[in-house]
Amino acid sequence: MINILNIADDADVIINGYAFKRKENGVSVLNLNNPNKASFLSYSGEILETSMDDIELSIVQDYFQRGLKYMEVQDAEVL
Repeated sequence: MINILNIADDADVIINGYAFKRKENGVSVLNLNNPNKASFLSYSGEILETSMDDIELSIVQDYFQRGLKYMEVQDAEVL
């Protein structure tokens, strides 16, 4: 079982229930309210993997763009 508290503590930023964590090749995103919904985005915001529907992905991409400054992603190519 997923330990939501550990994931939330380890996240770089949490926006409206979505935990964003920088990884080597992109950013992992987990819906803390529904841990079955996750995505992996490139630093440019491209969806590489997901278990989210299109509407949720659109919301996550918007949060991702708004939250980049809080994740300290300076060396990445950003939209």
